[in-house]
Amino acid sequence: MAKDRMLQFVTRPREMPAKRSASERAEDFDEIYRQFAAEKAAEQASRCSQCGVPYCQSHCPLHNNIPDWLRLTAEGRLQEAYELSQATNSFPEICGRICPQDRLCEGNCVIEQAGHGTVTIGAIEKYLTDTAFARGWTRAPIPHAERGESVGIIGAGPAGLAAAERLRRQGVQVTVYDRYDRAGGLMTYGIPGFKLEKDVVARRVAELEEAGVQFMLNCRVGQDISFDAIRGKHDAVLIGTGVYKTRELGLGEGAAGTVQALDYLTASNRRGFGDEAAEALDAEGLRVVVIGGGDTAMDCVRTAIRQGAESVKCLYRRDRANMPGSQREVQNAEEEGVEFVWLSLPRALVTEGGRVTGVVTDRMRLGAPDVTGRQSPEVIEGADWNEPADIVITALGFEPEDLPTLWGVPDLTVSRWGTIRADFTTHATSLPGVYAAGDIVRGASLVVWAIRDGREAADAILDYLAQEATLAAE
Repeated sequence: MAKDRMLQFVTRPREMPAKRSASERAEDFDEIYRQFAAEKAAEQASRCSQCGVPYCQSHCPLHNNIPDWLRLTAEGRLQEAYELSQATNSFPEICGRICPQDRLCEGNCVIEQAGHGTVTIGAIEKYLTDTAFARGWTRAPIPHAERGESVGIIGAGPAGLAAAERLRRQGVQVTVYDRYDRAGGLMTYGIPGFKLEKDVVARRVAELEEAGVQFMLNCRVGQDISFDAIRGKHDAVLIGTGVYKTRELGLGEGAAGTVQALDYLTASNRRGFGDEAAEALDAEGLRVVVIGGGDTAMDCVRTAIRQGAESVKCLYRRDRANMPGSQREVQNAEEEGVEFVWLSLPRALVTEGGRVTGVVTDRMRLGAPDVTGRQSPEVIEGADWNEPADIVITALGFEPEDLPTLWGVPDLTVSRWGTIRADFTTHATSLPGVYAAGDIVRGASLVVWAIRDGREAADAILDYLAQEATLAAE
């Protein structure tokens, strides 16, 4: 009977949830996709081919059991479907919203490869969890029994929160330290509301607080509390700080009107919370140029549209097919009025009176492939131009801060890129009882990878605590 409900991809076309019109969504920071109705979610889930080797699952960093919860959704067994998705993912409603499914699960769907259009996995995942919250199926990770051991987690981003959730379920006492005044890391301050509304993050944080996780916010390690003090207070420590240092082109970014992507996005998100934010970071009525081709650049251009910019252009040195950002995000940005200037590389900023007025830009072409297989961009001599700009936002990725120096722990081993060296499977660092997970280990990456790392690190910490207890009992 279950099989009869599935394999509908031949007769049912792929459909995404309805998307608000570009003119409507450019006026606010609300999410752009509407919710599936129950019947539509079941219909789209029934398109799954239930293949014997589910490439969607193997290409998901969390290896979510996607075919099974799609089948349950098609059968109307929504609570079971949610619980199955929650079993491998601490925050399925967040991944359903912001994962680049076109590069992960959906991009590797078997029926997509066969030309029938992928199953809308992300939209169904979002629907399941939002339904679970609405119907009261979600539960705070309150443990059945308390344990005496405690773990300190530095960083309240996806890696830290995923580890906190997993550790707390096992009764471990957990304290999370974070530099910001709200938990969530880049999910709260770096990702705009039109991709991830902030109450979605806040309700997960509230569940962790209900379960007994302690949050020490507005707390800078190395200033408000030392790293050694945190180690002294806890039986184990997890570092999940992420990477926040912005890369620069070296074009004179200190001029007035030049803004780093994270500063710009944080200011915009703070306005959404009602906090005071610098007016200089508002793009209303201005010509905006964003440099970069990743998802952070997409967040910046779409934010500028919503702030009422006169024009928004994105400069990227390769072509559309070679950009690292989600193609779905590029399409959304184009619909909203963003102009992409492909094969363009900024060479210098033009300033007047210390304020930026434009960007000298070289025209590029794609040459021979580099070691990664991507074609290397080459400058076309004599084809440069001056791109007028009132604000230039650099979205070139992030690098780690120098944690050994900032925290006064020279024995904490880092890589040549400044990321923390940690064991691939256990996430153990060079310091006994200290673990690291997420972007601070792998460099700027996806939220879903940080969730996986946090869960794995929590399991390794539980093993470490058990070993320490055994040694103490001998």
